[in-house]
Amino acid sequence: MTRIALIGLGEVGRVLAEDLLARGDVTLSAWDPEFATRGSPPARAVAELTIRPGRDAADAVRGAELVICAVTAAQAVEAARAAAAAATYLDLNSASPAAKIEASKLVEAAGGVYVEAAVMSPIEPRRIAAPMLLGGPHAAAFAARAQALGLTGARFYSETLGKPAAAKLCRSVIVKGMEALLTESMLAARSYGVEADVLASLGDLFPGPDWRTLSRYMISRSVEHGVRRAEEMGEAARTVADAGIEPLMSQACVERQRWAPQFKAQLVHQDLEPMLDAMLQQHRARPDRKAV
Repeated sequence: MTRIALIGLGEVGRVLAEDLLARGDVTLSAWDPEFATRGSPPARAVAELTIRPGRDAADAVRGAELVICAVTAAQAVEAARAAAAAATYLDLNSASPAAKIEASKLVEAAGGVYVEAAVMSPIEPRRIAAPMLLGGPHAAAFAARAQALGLTGARFYSETLGKPAAAKLCRSVIVKGMEALLTESMLAARSYGVEADVLASLGDLFPGPDWRTLSRYMISRSVEHGVRRAEEMGEAARTVADAGIEPLMSQACVERQRWAPQFKAQLVHQDLEPMLDAMLQQHRARPDRKAV
């Protein structure tokens, strides 16, 4: 598989493109709706890398042997509808089991081979070798090909579609939930001047991590990627609800993640307390401010 199409050239898509191109034996095409937005990360990526930009998704996947889809969770099904082709389709999107099954039907109807994947860590620092669970009836056969492409963290997980997605999104309830909890807790604690005591108590209860550093990191991830995370948590809520559990915590996390990106300018502050102060100052300066 040397002719590869990427659907989505955001953070994950760019890393995959860079690492695949570094092999020297791969030709890439790509499509991202942000290509039309001058200066957007996908537009910069396609200009800076040796990638053929498609006129649309269907053009990008024409002639490809492998299609790798890495879009936001809410776009996963529509991306499969637009990019389905007679090729192997690797679906990396953080979508619910139900959405993965729907996407697989669209791909298979177009003559393609659908492989579900769930990336189980941030794409950095392991990049293309990040841990990945593969699922579906074609996953076992694809696993060896994945290794040959450099996807060395990929492993066969289940023949049942949706299981990798369930593992990913149940994990997201915890990880993205912690981001939301730390954002809310630390902003309130800083307002009262008690953040040092809260962090010290967390260190006593959960020894190991440096809670000040961890808090700054997790809050910053929510601030930088909250729109995408809110979509992912919407899919997590759907996954929880489909299991017959009311997704009270997941739905609340959607709102906090969606709220966070307004503070992106405050990521210039490298330490936790100055970042919290800047976020609080910005929030309090809003004329329509309310407790959110």
